[in-house]
Amino acid sequence: MTGATMLFANDTEDALRTAAALINTDDDGEEHLPDVASLSRFINEWKWTGNLAVDPTELEAVRALRPRLRRVWEGDETQVVEVLNGLLREFNALPQLVKHDDWDYHVHASPPEARISTRMAVEAAMAFVDLVRTKELGRLGHCEFPGCNNVVIDLSKNRSKRFCDAGCGNRAAVAAYRARQAEKTA
Repeated sequence: MTGATMLFANDTEDALRTAAALINTDDDGEEHLPDVASLSRFINEWKWTGNLAVDPTELEAVRALRPRLRRVWEGDETQVVEVLNGLLREFNALPQLVKHDDWDYHVHASPPEARISTRMAVEAAMAFVDLVRTKELGRLGHCEFPGCNNVVIDLSKNRSKRFCDAGCGNRAAVAAYRARQAEKTA
């Protein structure tokens, strides 16, 4: 829940950021969810509530969700809708307004006792539905840092986000600074 200007509801923006972070845990063969403990850390970092039980089967289900969500970044509107409708049907999404913890009313479409992989799939799908409905799929992008394969969700007002949240913006700034310094000494 960051950012002063909200483009979408809090839960939508949070789910979009979480989906991007989840996808980016698979970094071109570098696995950032290597075990159940790392999945538990991800769940805590992104403040998931409800059933938080994880085991190796659940870890595999979460890993299997990543390429399906990445397809949202890769497809046109029709393909994105196919992915989203498939996820919503598969996981029997039933949107309801709920209020818990520090959150005011927001939408959940799976029960809190559902498996975490189910809730991750449904929460992401519901958030992407908002992007489709508002014709904002252009907010989905890829990190511009050379060699980075991460996805980016640009929720900035001026649509200026170019780099992922894995430090690529800092690496780009350092590279630009070093290039300027080298130019001065040349």
